[in-house]
Amino acid sequence: MTRPTAVGPPGYTETLPCEPETARRARSLVSVALNTWGIAELAEAGTLIVSELVGNAVRHTSCRLVRVSVRRVTDDFVRIGVTDKSHALPEMDLVTDGDETGRGLVLVDALSHRWGYDEMRWGKTVWAELAVPAC
Repeated sequence: MTRPTAVGPPGYTETLPCEPETARRARSLVSVALNTWGIAELAEAGTLIVSELVGNAVRHTSCRLVRVSVRRVTDDFVRIGVTDKSHALPEMDLVTDGDETGRGLVLVDALSHRWGYDEMRWGKTVWAELAVPAC
């Protein structure tokens, strides 16, 4: 169930199974939030970013669940995050032309204003921020 945040910056979060099909639901969550906030022009980048972050959690962790969040942290930035219970930290791989995988965080880096991760005692959140275009 998608839940809006009751306090703090506006946002939506949803806990989902850690499986490839979750990327579709995560894209929908991001798209709906961005449209609700009147910044649909960020939807293409936002949905690509959340797909990559969910895909990384599915491929590189053994978690049963992930928590997908999209928050309007300020008037100027939206933060998209994927939280899991793994302590494995994301690494941006150096890829060559022949590599078929390893480009996910390179894409996130290219599409976002900035990205990073927050470690917690029980896991981590990998996030990316999108700059909201000036009116």
